[in-house]
Amino acid sequence: MCESDCAIQVFLGKWLPLEYLIPVLVALLLGGLIGIEREIHQKPAGLRTNMLICMGAAIFTLIGKHISISPDAESRVIQGVVTGVGFLGAGVLMHERGSVHGLTTAATVWLVTAIGIACGARLYGIAITAVIPAIIILMALHPFEQKLRKNNHLCMNNSSQDKDL
Repeated sequence: MCESDCAIQVFLGKWLPLEYLIPVLVALLLGGLIGIEREIHQKPAGLRTNMLICMGAAIFTLIGKHISISPDAESRVIQGVVTGVGFLGAGVLMHERGSVHGLTTAATVWLVTAIGIACGARLYGIAITAVIPAIIILMALHPFEQKLRKNNHLCMNNSSQDKDL
């Protein structure tokens, strides 16, 4: 009886300590919640991407906490993560005919990284507090934003017609 129970306990206790497992799982869950919204709207950074970004940020933060030799070592790891994800976010931006596309996706990548860092630092309240308004912004404001753009486009067409007179 002890053999299988002990093996599970050793496996979970020695190789997968809960102090590391829980932050990573929370990061996967929270990154996944935002990723689902991005997937629904068929954005390039969808479910898997957001989960991986959030998990990666959490893992880097955990590593920074684990190997911290000096008090500022942890902050340097976080600075490196934020800098690195800036390049990732810049990669999703596209310039086309005088306009920029992908700003929301880049901002989401940046936010999901911050959520992952919070999970890695075990600041779950901050992470959850960020996810809730993020989902509201991404889902609920999308139709409102589309309506504003449509109205703005109509105003632009009307003003350009007036200039022709």
